[in-house]
Amino acid sequence: MSNLEKIVGVKELRENLADFITKVAQGNSFVVVRRSQPVFSINPVDHESMWEEVVDFTKIKRGGVKIEEILARL
Repeated sequence: MSNLEKIVGVKELRENLADFITKVAQGNSFVVVRRSQPVFSINPVDHESMWEEVVDFTKIKRGGVKIEEILARL
């Protein structure tokens, strides 16, 4: 567990979910415990490595390209 991770109980997480969503979006991580045992961790999503832009369809056609048009060409 890193220094940036904080321990939180399942009940506290459930009761304050909106606050935890905000904190995670700000870069905080949490280890969730139930009966003093770690159950899972909550970490911010690494947006940089999650998505890769392959084609910017807005450059092909203003407003983008309809999915039906793309599927028809496959």
